[in-house]
Amino acid sequence: MTSPDTATLLEDAADRIADISRADLQIMLRRAALRLRNAGAVSMEHDVEDALRDLAGELGMSRNDMIRFIIREWMEKNTYLPVHALDEDGDVDGTA
Repeated sequence: MTSPDTATLLEDAADRIADISRADLQIMLRRAALRLRNAGAVSMEHDVEDALRDLAGELGMSRNDMIRFIIREWMEKNTYLPVHALDEDGDVDGTA
């Protein structure tokens, strides 16, 4: 018999939220937080890793921050996310 994964446990807890103990819910939420925190490990091909590391170094960013930046830029350029554009006639308070 295999133990259920964290997502299944959380879904089950959500379905019966009134019946689950506070301690059990805390344990499940801490496990979920730990998994999310450790989910940053995305492996790439060797040449991509090298380019990613070099670019992150040039821009003074961490590898994970660089991945997040690249994905956001790609999603904005491909209209999956709204683009944060400045209005040409808008007031920038000297910070443009």
